[in-house]
Amino acid sequence: MRGALAALSGLITGFTALAVAELVSAAVRPESSPVTAVGGAAIDLAPPALKDFAVRNFGTHDKLVLQLGILALLAVFAMAVGVVALRHRLIGSAAVLVFGAIGAVAAVSRPDGALLDAMPSVGGALTAGAVLRVLVTRLTLRPSRAAPGTDGATAPRTAAARSGFDRRGFVIAATTAVTASAGAGVLGQRLNASGAAGAVASRAGVVLPAPSSPARPVPAGADLTVRGLSSFTTSNKDFYRVDTALVVPRIDATTWRLKIHGKGVSRPLTLSFDDLLRRELIERDITLTCVSNEVGGPYVGNARWIGVRLADLLREAGVRLPSRGGPADQIVARSVDGMTIGSPVETVMDGRDAMLAMGMNGEPLPFDHGFPVRMVVPGLYGYVSACKWLQDLELTTFADYDAYWVKRSWSQQAPVKTESRIDTPRPFASPQAGTVPVAGVAWAQQRGIARVEVRVDGGPWHTAKLGAQDTKDTWRQWLWHWPATSGNHTLEVRATDQDGYTQTGRRVGTVPNGATGWHSVVVTVT
Repeated sequence: MRGALAALSGLITGFTALAVAELVSAAVRPESSPVTAVGGAAIDLAPPALKDFAVRNFGTHDKLVLQLGILALLAVFAMAVGVVALRHRLIGSAAVLVFGAIGAVAAVSRPDGALLDAMPSVGGALTAGAVLRVLVTRLTLRPSRAAPGTDGATAPRTAAARSGFDRRGFVIAATTAVTASAGAGVLGQRLNASGAAGAVASRAGVVLPAPSSPARPVPAGADLTVRGLSSFTTSNKDFYRVDTALVVPRIDATTWRLKIHGKGVSRPLTLSFDDLLRRELIERDITLTCVSNEVGGPYVGNARWIGVRLADLLREAGVRLPSRGGPADQIVARSVDGMTIGSPVETVMDGRDAMLAMGMNGEPLPFDHGFPVRMVVPGLYGYVSACKWLQDLELTTFADYDAYWVKRSWSQQAPVKTESRIDTPRPFASPQAGTVPVAGVAWAQQRGIARVEVRVDGGPWHTAKLGAQDTKDTWRQWLWHWPATSGNHTLEVRATDQDGYTQTGRRVGTVPNGATGWHSVVVTVT
């Protein structure tokens, strides 16, 4: 009985630590809470293979799975601490402080960490230690000796004495701790939410000006409108999200600033959001691709972006191309959450529509996708180009600095590879014999798609019909009408870009610079 209650005491202690930490984080910043800090540190330390496994198996829910995993481990740890504290109170208290120290070190050691970020973990641990001591004390009261009666007989022992601990006192202490902790946690969440209210209001107040260089209308026939085929334009809510932020930054656009500085910058710039809105804006349809996208994967999407040409800002700052004597060949973009992404100067300034984007599909950037400002560079995988929640651009060299993912075994530079995907029929589908539409998308940003071919069961390649091409920076839909016969069949697809390169069938994983291979699906025709 006491062992189970000791485990419960530990669980209550863990709950108290997290609740108090949530409240303290409201005075520091949401990212400093222990679960977020430890989760961020786990992402930082995870090898590329583990990160790929998480993205491949959990998709955009990988962060939720990580947080739930941390909470589950914490629960087990807390219950064990409670059981240990029943016999060794000092060891139990020390274990609670170790938990706090882990959270504090994780918070301070994050790329954007500061000394104050340790406060939530420290405050939570100290409070939890006190709660554990109170609860365990109620479980370790010794039975009182029986008092002799007036007639010399022994009086009956009290219920507390018979049970060996103060049940009533434990219930009161546990109930008080849970109630107070729940209140602290709810208050902390509300304070953190109110702190983001200014950011939400600033986004709601953004009116995107008409672009000086609007995107041309999507040509008729670009969207083949086949059932099961991805829409030509990906909606904001359906656009993939792959990043390391456990807490999506909420940034007030009215106080946001961007600095451009570093090697070869003769005129450093500090720009506000309104400064960017007053400049000449361009609007473009651009397909983005994540390097973690496996062959046939979902981490690719096409949207209409509006923003300022990045090359114009760099030239205004005095930046010269490396091929023309400029001392910097890398732009290191820094996010407010500490992420660093390195992009080649030569590529960004070669005339492509690289931009600092402020709008996505006709509205201000959603918070999940980088509000108020993010980078968009067509033709490069996101980990070397698409910095979200941008706040700093530093000109440097690849020899002098490795950005976040490069330190984790990914390539310094990574142009998008020519790829294609079958959207319909789905794997293990059971279409009826007859004419079956086989359709999907293909992409080769900065080159464009020239041809898509499909084959069945390793047979001859058949040329698919292509949707109308919008620009070389957007994906292209394709369709082939398959005269399907009964039985199990394997469909494969490959694309050829405008440079004449046909994608290889050799399967290679995503590390270090993107997957290759032909996407295939197995179906059973009935």
